[in-house]
Parts: sequence; structure tokens; C-alpha cells
Amino acid sequence: MTYQETTEYLFHQTPSFEQQGVGGYKEGLDNSLKFDEHFGHPHEHFRCIHVAGTNGKGSVSNMIAALLQTCGYRVGLYTSPHIVDFKERIRINGTPISEEYVTKFVEDEKDFFEPLHPTFFELTTAMAFKYFSDKDVDIAVIEVGLGGRLDCTNIITPILSIITNISLDHTQLLGNSVEQIAVEKGGIIKRGIPVVIGETTPETKSVFEALATEVHAPIIYAEDQKEIISWECMPEGGISYVTKHYGELHCELSGSFQSKNMATVLAAVSQLEKMGYMTEPQGESHSVNVTSEIDNAFKNVTKITGLMARWQTIRKNPTVVCDTGHNPGAWEYLGKQLNNVKCREMRIVFGLVEDKDIYTIMSLLPKNATYFYTKGSTKRAFPETSLKIFGEQFGLKGDCYPTVEEAYQAALQGATSEDFIFIGGSTYVVADFMKSRI
Repeated sequence: MTYQETTEYLFHQTPSFEQQGVGGYKEGLDNSLKFDEHFGHPHEHFRCIHVAGTNGKGSVSNMIAALLQTCGYRVGLYTSPHIVDFKERIRINGTPISEEYVTKFVEDEKDFFEPLHPTFFELTTAMAFKYFSDKDVDIAVIEVGLGGRLDCTNIITPILSIITNISLDHTQLLGNSVEQIAVEKGGIIKRGIPVVIGETTPETKSVFEALATEVHAPIIYAEDQKEIISWECMPEGGISYVTKHYGELHCELSGSFQSKNMATVLAAVSQLEKMGYMTEPQGESHSVNVTSEIDNAFKNVTKITGLMARWQTIRKNPTVVCDTGHNPGAWEYLGKQLNNVKCREMRIVFGLVEDKDIYTIMSLLPKNATYFYTKGSTKRAFPETSLKIFGEQFGLKGDCYPTVEEAYQAALQGATSEDFIFIGGSTYVVADFMKSRI
């Protein structure tokens, strides 16, 4: 098979939550454990950091990977979903997995895995773990796919667990309350392994306390560390932070919500320092300037890891920004940030998938914008015509377009250098937009 044929096989012959919703989700670790045994327990050949949470886990994973790489480690990074190409999901030191490896893995292992009827994510996770083992990474940052307790990444025993935050998302699978969702995401807490919690509420904090106490896992709340003294969005892009222990840091990730992610990352960095990971890269007995390494890593995180679409500026005159935030928790921040943008006119290319809390998200959208309703390339896309009807209930004005590219071109038409165009609402909308830019 060619690489294109292989990815088509992966996308269409294995059930995928991303494409099919609940019908593509399989609960439990049975297949993951069978893959693990078949490949000789590859995840035991490298150290791991495990990252869960409703929002921010992709940014946090990439920032930590960038820092470890800057410190001299050979770093695996497993994230999802991809934006443009499948290979983005599995990277070592920022370089995506090769097309040859993906194709050979599927061809060589088909006879083993087809009788298991694995999901897309089960198969991809097994591929990632084997790849990281084959390529001798020192450490891998592993982002949870969905939930945590029964997510197929949860066969690992990490050196550090991280849970960014909890809000209502995927309620049909994870539960209808933040307490229930916290139990699922808190399932990555392992016996004796420190866990960093980014944000809490009284309801989720009690859940995390109980889960950590049960397995004697030290628990660190980023909110309690108060590491960030102040922060400011910079005119040229990015955010400047003044911190308690690391001086002034600059991060190129621009969304205002990134201040919460930065607090989580710095709490994790403090734990990694205590474990010796900031002072003895690759087992060598030489120290590094932690502040310098952090600043360098965060200034260049997208170049180092390949992260995309986190309040990413695509062009100027007019300014075009895209972001993958796709649930109410993300839009609590995105809505506020968009309302603070200074421009002549705001134009928003917007689409959602059908399993999101559409009413809540629409209520958070800026009222002073013109909307270009559309849909991403997925069976789960919510019809753009229905989005317009929802929008009218909230006083939002706009028209419908059948594809993201048509919506974007319509938004560009007549826009001046003082206008602002935002593309988002769904990862699939952003993915379609980014693919059309290549």
C-alpha cells in the first residue's frame, strides 16, 4: 500500500470517535493490552509523562515536550487529533513519524490486529508506543485521547501525571457532571506517581483528593503554587510572564487562556526539577540553566514541536487567526478574547460538530461580529443552516457556506487591513482551513 492508501485504510476501516462520534468509541483496555503484549511492552522501554484534561492538554503537552527537547532529551510526543496530516500525531523531537513506518506497520501487523477489530485510536496508540520504543526515545509526552480511566493510553506508568482542567464535554461518554468527568480523567492518577492539577473547582478538587489519597499519589495544584506573578499579551504576539522562580519568560502561544496552561506547565517543571530531569539530561552530569532553557523552549514551541492552531496568526492585513477551541470551556476564554480584539470589523468563519453543547457555545460568541457559518469535513458536522438559526436566537448575523474554503473566501472579500477574521468552533473547520493553505 502507498501511504495515502494506508491512511485511508486507517480512517475508514477502523472505527473512529473523531469521525463517527459515540459509535466509534470503544470502552476498555483489552485491545490495548493485547497490542502491548504482542509488541513486547514497548512503553516500558522509555519514560512517560501522561497529560489529560478537558482543554489545554495539547498546548501543555507540546510545551513540556519542547522544554525537554531543549534540555537535550530525545522526546516522543503523541497528541490528537491531527490538523493536516496523520503523521502529526506521532513525533520525535518535532519530526513526524515517517510515511514508510506507518505503511510498514499496517502491512506487517494486519494479520494480527484485524481479528481484534481495533478502533482507530487503539491502533494509532499501539503504533506510537512501538515507534517510540524502536527509535529509542528517552521520554515521551503522551496526551490522553478521551477521558483517562479507560483511554487506551492508560496502560502506561508515567513519571508524572498532569490533568489540566475539567469542564463539561463528551458528556454522553464521560458523565453529565464535572464530578463524574473528574473521576474519568482522574483515572490516570497512578500509585505513588505525582500528579499536577492545573485548575479545580470545589467539586473536582474533592474528587482528585480522594483518588490521589487512595493510591498515595502526591498531588500538586498549580493554582496554589502562584508561580505566575503577572502576564501581558505582547503587541507583536505571544505573552510575557513574570514568574516567582524563573524570572521573565516569553511564550509565543498567544491565547489569553494560555496563562492557565503556563501555570500548569511551570508546576510540572518544578516537579521535573525535583526528579532531576532539568539538571541531568540523558544521564550526563552537567547542569542546565533552567530559566534560559524554559524561555528558549517557550519562545519557539511551534518550531520545536510543530504545534498548530492555538490562536495562530495566519496572515496580516487583514489579520487572520485560527484556534481549535471547540467546547464551552474553551469558548469561555475565546469569546472574551475575541471581544477584546480591536478592529474595524470582525468576521468569524464558524462551524461545530453535533455532539457539542451548541446553545452554551453560541451564547459565548461575540455579538458584534459577522458570521460565515460552515461545516468541517466530518459526518459529525452540525449543518451550517441550523447554526444560522441558532445564531439568530442569540442576535448573531451571518450567512451560510457549504465548505470552509468558501466561507473563508467570502470573509476575505471586501475585508480591509483593519479587519479581523477568526476561523474556529471545530477542529475540523480549522483542519479544512489549514489544509487549503498548503
